[in-house]
Amino acid sequence: MGIFSRLSDVINSNIHAMLDKAEDPEKMVRLIIQEMEDTLVEVRSTSVRTLARKKELQRTIAHLGAEAADWQAKAELAMSKNREDLARGALGARQRVIDHLSSVEQEMVHIDSEIAKLDDDTSKLKAKLADARQRQKTIVLRQQSVSSRLRVKSQINDSKMSEAMLRMEQYEGKIDRMEAEVEAYDLGTRSIADEFAQLEADDKVEEELAKLRAKFAKPAAPAADDSANS
Repeated sequence: MGIFSRLSDVINSNIHAMLDKAEDPEKMVRLIIQEMEDTLVEVRSTSVRTLARKKELQRTIAHLGAEAADWQAKAELAMSKNREDLARGALGARQRVIDHLSSVEQEMVHIDSEIAKLDDDTSKLKAKLADARQRQKTIVLRQQSVSSRLRVKSQINDSKMSEAMLRMEQYEGKIDRMEAEVEAYDLGTRSIADEFAQLEADDKVEEELAKLRAKFAKPAAPAADDSANS
């Protein structure tokens, strides 16, 4: 048995509520869309048959109208020839045609009403179908997002992943210690270039210090050798 039993059930359905109650919303929305599409095909088929019937009735109405006019002309011709009996028969035939015409016109009114309802129902059904398809896209995207997040969470909480990260940290620590040992070997082994660079740096510092002394007019401190001699 389908999700919907009649067209009105589809139109009046609350898709959101149905999906909230479903154990598998993605599967449910696929079923809803499939049944809506099947219903839409049936509605269109009914509309085609109804429109074909309308065209048939239009032809019948036109034929009966012409026939009634023809009997009216015959009745008038008979009266002009003083054949009242023929005129009476023609008018009787005309009345039967008019009665038939009235019945067909009533059916036409009914057909027009049905066509209007079918057009309205088709529009509502298309709107429901568009809503269901949009919800399907949203559900699929949410399902994919949740699946991806679950995979990431499982990897983050995986003991093997934690062990691997720990081993990486240990290895990095080992490299740090090796680099420290290399730097320790370099201590106290300054090159001649390093010595000259240090002298140049000391000279620059002395020059800047002399400028500051001159700026603040502070006499230079006596050298260590002068203090000893005095």
